[in-house]
Order: sequence, then C-alpha cells, then structure tokens
Amino acid sequence: MIDAIMITAGTLAVLLLLFISLIRKGKKNRIVLPMPENYRELLNRHVLFYQKLDEQGRKHFEDRVQYFLSGVRITGVNTAVEDLDRVLIGASAIIPIYAFPDWEYVNLNEVLLYPETFSEEFEQEGSRRSVLGMVGSGAMQNVMILSRHALRQGFSNKTDKNNTAIHEFVHLIDKTDGDVDGVPDVLLSNQYTLPWLDMMHKKIREIMKNRSDIDPYGATNQAEFFAVVSEYFFERPDLLRSKHPELYGILNKMFSRSSEETGTAV
Repeated sequence: MIDAIMITAGTLAVLLLLFISLIRKGKKNRIVLPMPENYRELLNRHVLFYQKLDEQGRKHFEDRVQYFLSGVRITGVNTAVEDLDRVLIGASAIIPIYAFPDWEYVNLNEVLLYPETFSEEFEQEGSRRSVLGMVGSGAMQNVMILSRHALRQGFSNKTDKNNTAIHEFVHLIDKTDGDVDGVPDVLLSNQYTLPWLDMMHKKIREIMKNRSDIDPYGATNQAEFFAVVSEYFFERPDLLRSKHPELYGILNKMFSRSSEETGTAV
C-alpha cells in the first residue's frame, strides 16, 4: 500500500513559482524589436506613471512594454487597433508588475479590444452592455477583453481612481496561483495573508455602510476589492495614503514600490 503524499501550501507555492519560472525561461528567445519613437512619445504624453520615472526607469519601462507586446496578440473586434491602444495596453500590463523585472503574464495570450462596453456574453449591442473589461475563462481562457473607450478613459482622467485595464491585469496577477480570490500568493508573503484578509473585510464593510471613498464595486467580493484598490493605489497613491494609510502600506508591500513621487521600484 502506498502512503498518501500530503502537499503543504508552501510546497504548492514553490512548485507554482518553479512552473512559472520554466515558462518564462522558455519565452526568453522571443525576438523583441526596439520601441518605435512614436510609442515613446505616446507613453510620455498619456502615461503618468512613465512620466514620473527617471531616464533609467523609463528605459526599463519601455523594454518591458515592448517585451509584453511582442508576446501578446492585440486584436480589434469591430474596431481598428491603433498605436495608442497598443501602448496603453502594454503600459497597463507593466505598471502593476514594474517592480518585478522577470514577471510575465503566463496566463495571457491575447487581448480583444472592443470599441465600447459589452455584455457578459460578449455582445456589443443591446441594453445589457455594462462590462468595461473582463478576464476570460473556459473557452476564453488566457484572453482578456477590454473596452477601447474604457482603456483610453483610464489614462485621460488624471484625477479619478479608476483604470479599467490595470484592474483587469491585477485580476491576472491574482489568477496566477490558480484562484481569483483577492489573495495573490505571488505578491503576498504568509505573514501578511491574515492581516490582508482582515483589512479587506473591514474595508468592504465600510463600503457597504457608505463610509468609504473606495469604489462601491470593490464590495462585490474579495477579488474585485483587490482589483479596485489596486487601481486606486496606482492612480491616486497620495490620496490613498492619506485616507487609508494601513491599506496603502500593505499594497505598497505587495507591489514593492517606493515613494510615488519618484515612481521607482524598491
């Protein structure tokens, strides 16, 4: 009789990281062309995160964006994909993982760009079109769907706390451990898991009692809370730190960023 093998959560995490590492190594042979000059101009014009970086940081960001775009298809559905769309999608992918130089979205092959909002069944017409972005599952596994309007709006409004594309890429980060549950094992060390869960539940209760400036959509569930507050963290870090210092602190540990004034990684 063979004894059952008990795999601890720690062992699973190690195996997961090893699997991701092997996939990343397999993609290193990808051919990446230099960033076109107009892409650099678009970054400088539209992406505040990029604008705040020093010269070395900007070069690192550009390289990461180009590497991402060389491996992920961006397909327009009833709309043409323009250079601005490619640049903003690439920037949205890199902003949350900027501090992690070897990170790759191993669970993403293609981004579908719709002109406007769509339904949960991916319909572009009718009255049920309320979805701005979505990470696919089932037959749409490894696919992200974004509204072009929402993508651009996320970077054009410099004073709000919302960025749809960053929201969806945070879902992909959360999904890396197999579950979209608001507890991203790849970012969260064991010592912070329980404090993070306590923080989430506390803040969700505040939202539900209308005692918070966090987007009410964050009260939907843990996964949406994590994505919503991550938008807030990257869009309005000063305001988040002022209004929710503990929440800011734990997100800062997750994403390993230093002062938002410099925009550079720890």
